[in-house]
Amino acid sequence: MNAYIVFKYLHLVSVITMIACLTAELAILQPVLLRNQIKRIARVDSIYGLAAIVAVGAGLTLWFGVGKGAEYYRNPVLHLKVGLVIIVGLISIIPTIYFIKQSKGNGEDQIALAPRIRKLVALQLIILAIVPLLATMMASGIRF
Repeated sequence: MNAYIVFKYLHLVSVITMIACLTAELAILQPVLLRNQIKRIARVDSIYGLAAIVAVGAGLTLWFGVGKGAEYYRNPVLHLKVGLVIIVGLISIIPTIYFIKQSKGNGEDQIALAPRIRKLVALQLIILAIVPLLATMMASGIRF
């Protein structure tokens, strides 16, 4: 099978997985959670992180390895897409650390969720939802 197709598929599936994980996190997050629930959210968040690593790895492989050539990637839309992914990655650090810290201890403890955590997960999801639009624009030859 063509390496381009394999990496393009990995890239797409990993982005879909990231969106699914953030959607699941947002659906589970409540103002008050049991520590066991936070442990489950932390597991979903780790899948999200793994999917992000695969997405970035496959994307870089497409860009610098088996992709369409340097001219295709000299597109400001790509640079906006990459910039948004970097922003999402930086935002994700805060909830990830929060989930890891709060998952330690008695599973039946009730934890009041810091309000900014839900907002940051929602913000990641909103920004990440723009990325496929930008990818479609790139594929259609649209440039800024």
